[in-house]
Amino acid sequence: MWTVWFTYGAFYFCRTNISAAIPGMKEAVVDGGMGFTATQCAYFLSATKIAYAAGQLINGQLSEQFSPRKMLAIGMFGTAALNVLFGFAPALFFFIFIWACNGYSQSLGWTPCVRVLANWFPVQRRGSVIGFVGTGYQVSAVATYVISGMAAEMLGWRGALFVPAGVMVVSAFIMLLFLEEKPEQDESSATPSGIPRPTNDPRNSTVDNLLLTVTNPRLWLLGISLGLLNACRYGFLDWGLTHLTEVQETGVGKAALKYAVLPVGAIAGSYVAGWATDRFFGSRRAPVAVILLVALGVLTLAYDSVSRTSVPATMFLLVLIGFCIYGPQVLLVGTAPADLARKGTSAAAAGFVNCLGYIGAASGDYFTGRSLDANGWEKTIYLWAAWALAAAVAAGLLWGATAVDHKEN
Repeated sequence: MWTVWFTYGAFYFCRTNISAAIPGMKEAVVDGGMGFTATQCAYFLSATKIAYAAGQLINGQLSEQFSPRKMLAIGMFGTAALNVLFGFAPALFFFIFIWACNGYSQSLGWTPCVRVLANWFPVQRRGSVIGFVGTGYQVSAVATYVISGMAAEMLGWRGALFVPAGVMVVSAFIMLLFLEEKPEQDESSATPSGIPRPTNDPRNSTVDNLLLTVTNPRLWLLGISLGLLNACRYGFLDWGLTHLTEVQETGVGKAALKYAVLPVGAIAGSYVAGWATDRFFGSRRAPVAVILLVALGVLTLAYDSVSRTSVPATMFLLVLIGFCIYGPQVLLVGTAPADLARKGTSAAAAGFVNCLGYIGAASGDYFTGRSLDANGWEKTIYLWAAWALAAAVAAGLLWGATAVDHKEN
């Protein structure tokens, strides 16, 4: 569990870092002209989400057939190399292409981790365990905002890419040393608590897994809700530093230090949400997700005006927003798909739901960029709030859903 916690968290060093690079990219000279517009930035941000979505669908199936350690190693070394290449890209087309490739490399992270966790932990503990693992990429997000923000301040926007890439390479070697894919004892054995240990069914072919996944209507609802949440989530993650640097008229380094409190709230949200589903709702994930998504929509409506008036209030609000983003995000992206997957398809289900989630994220980045150029920050952030509230409606349709009984599938 600790190794998965660390491993998936490391991926965020080469993903979240882009938010620290964007303010400098908007100001830099590109192709002999002025810096990127918000719409142009949205093109490569959307490209990585689309590639990530495709990768989740593909790698969710492959994760059931191939070694998680090997898939994670390819993804970790690949994303580090692509971050370095991105810093040397000469024009917008190359930025789009390289960051799309980075999106695919990033997609090699989550589904192998879900497979490992499904091999180790039963449904009765999964909410707490995956919730805990979700805190890992919040801890790394805090570190990424600070490291990439300071690197951009001292080395220019390319520093926000080069320094995190070095951190990722070190993390990949640590993963290779410590990750254990499944328990050593026989797969039919029980956990220490006497609960039968869940495992994926090795008899399923890739086509079988795909059919079992795409014909599961509850996974479609999870994916729609996650897509709407991700549209809001990546508004804050990809554009939040740019927003603070502009409305508070500060440097990216100082803005990054303020913004680093968002993952602090997310750490608490990731764990508390999973724990609450197991403790109060009989391992039903949707009720907690709905409550937090409604709260996220309300908080987002207030964010732009608060950020223009008070730095302490802005930081406090970011903590709450982080809590309300990542509580439901962890449930929708990992815990609920693993629960509602049909037999032997936990990684495939997570990949499919995450695919839909990142189609939503790509759409969110595109419409955020267009809205910024046309309408400014206030109306754009209201759009983020609308997406969060719509995600609550989609999740609410699964209010009573419980984990699938694999004996019936």
